[in-house]
Amino acid sequence: MKKHAKRRAELEALLAHLERRTAKVESDLLRLDGPISADFEEQAVAVENDEVLAFLHDEGNHQIESVRSALERLDRGEYGKCEDCSGDIRTARMNALPYAVTCISCAEKREKS
Repeated sequence: MKKHAKRRAELEALLAHLERRTAKVESDLLRLDGPISADFEEQAVAVENDEVLAFLHDEGNHQIESVRSALERLDRGEYGKCEDCSGDIRTARMNALPYAVTCISCAEKREKS
């Protein structure tokens, strides 16, 4: 259980980091720090930046949901089990991607289909 306590702490820290980062991106998208410049060239750059920020915001929200789901699986005793084959997900994969839901083999199968 000590391993799971450490993993929970890691996931909770990752979740907090992602929530802070995504909130900052959202603040930038909503221009809470100030309005867009009146200069046309600066407006064009701001619009380009908004596209990147929108992607980062969506990706951040996706990662937040993935981490929350991993915490739920941890609570249910299903953490580290592959959703597709029910086998164990290797520790190295869980260390690299702590919210992984499939083993490498099943992840590769999903990518091919």
